[in-house]
Amino acid sequence: MKSFLFILSSLLFLNDNNGYKIGDLATNFSLPNINGEMISLSDYDEAKGFIIIFTCNTCPYSIAYEDRINALDAKYKPKGYPVIAINPNDPAAKGGEQLVDMKKRAEDKDFSFPYLQDKGQNIYPKYGATRTPHVFILEKQNRGNVVQYIGAIDDSSRSPDKVQKYYVEDAIDALLSGRLPKVSTTKAIGCSIKTL
Repeated sequence: MKSFLFILSSLLFLNDNNGYKIGDLATNFSLPNINGEMISLSDYDEAKGFIIIFTCNTCPYSIAYEDRINALDAKYKPKGYPVIAINPNDPAAKGGEQLVDMKKRAEDKDFSFPYLQDKGQNIYPKYGATRTPHVFILEKQNRGNVVQYIGAIDDSSRSPDKVQKYYVEDAIDALLSGRLPKVSTTKAIGCSIKTL
């Protein structure tokens, strides 16, 4: 009976604390980049918003998206929406996810964006990220950074040649035109976040 009550209370807690919803304000963070610098959203004075992507080194889905993430940064950073990638995995729970591994991966793939480590795994639960990759688009407003899209990058997690719906691009194009995204939430497809 005690174990049943514990499981039930755990499920209720998870349901009550599952991260940001559309329209929520995202709190700032300060996380280590692969070059040792600390990066926060407040560092980007000129940004109109952010493409926050929780990703990692070892998940096949994340690896399949690396070139597309680079392409998103190249397309939208000049328009005010830079990519900020965050590795949410606990390196003690999954090999190949140390900061040194992240640095090598970023160099090998020529990442054009910051690649941050969620040291202590405090940020991804606030966002409600559950997969790698998992995207959160924030729009900078007077009241703060407002969550305007949550979910997948597009509708083809394995093959860029089969993409028919460009969720992130459509959402940012709408925001840049002064409109809200027609599709604001999709299901993130990827590997579970690793923790001890």
